[in-house]
Amino acid sequence: MEQTAKIYIAGHRGMVGSGLERKLRKEGYNNIVTRTSSELDLRNQQAVNDFFEKEKPAYVILAAAKVGGIYANNTYRAEFIYDNLMIEANIIHAAYLNKVTKLLFLGSSCIYPKMAPQPLKEEYLLSGYLEPTNQPYAIAKIAGIEMCDSYRAQYGCNFISAMPTNLYGTNDNYHPENSHVLPALIRRIVLAKNNNEPTVTIWGTGTPRREFLHVDDLADAVLFLMKNYNGNEIINIGSGVDISISNLAELISEKVKYTGSLKYDSTKMNGTPQKLLDISKINYLGWKSKISLSEGLDITIEEFNKIILQ
Repeated sequence: MEQTAKIYIAGHRGMVGSGLERKLRKEGYNNIVTRTSSELDLRNQQAVNDFFEKEKPAYVILAAAKVGGIYANNTYRAEFIYDNLMIEANIIHAAYLNKVTKLLFLGSSCIYPKMAPQPLKEEYLLSGYLEPTNQPYAIAKIAGIEMCDSYRAQYGCNFISAMPTNLYGTNDNYHPENSHVLPALIRRIVLAKNNNEPTVTIWGTGTPRREFLHVDDLADAVLFLMKNYNGNEIINIGSGVDISISNLAELISEKVKYTGSLKYDSTKMNGTPQKLLDISKINYLGWKSKISLSEGLDITIEEFNKIILQ
């Protein structure tokens, strides 16, 4: 990927997209084109086609998506499947029409079956039933993978798909209901500490295990794949380490010096029992994550404290 080539980052204001832009600019890729959602509605096919015809990007990183935690996924099911299907379909098709050199589509670890063996290998895709709470989002992401495969098969497009694990870090969403588990826990525990609240209630039993990757590590992996991977198989991106929700909550409490008690509401949804990606493929290619969960939490907690002081 030439440093002077035009690169379009779809979704550059989100956590993932902004992380990608920071990484690319740091590495000397400054011919980056972006549009905010108010400037370009990615669900509008004609608008997307017009944008591609005008800008003619050589490379596309498709990080735009409607995302959220377990509550948002389960509540806004129609929005999650419609918005994500439209976004990816419009961008992938426009990339084909305008002869984009290479496109990377970012999926999600939720594409894998709920009860698939752990760690999750790429070949487990479509081998069983999905987790019901985020099935609309997962099906949309699976459709994006299939689109990339189909356009490669029929038209010879160099469109690749990468599946990140649970992400966190700079520019994350800390909404009290619509955020993912790690930022939600940071928000609840930090605010409980600041307000001297005796307990923090956490959704579920605390037993599900999740793998987490800092967004800066993801950005590093995406650039690595844009430079080094042109295969037709999906590829996992993760840290290779998981942790239970209860242990994660305890670790955050320890880092913010919260001495209250953690209570678990077992009437709330747990989601998939475990999600740990098999990352042997990307490791074999030569990439490994660099930011440990402990180090990443220190950075992220400091960033959240700055947010609430604003």
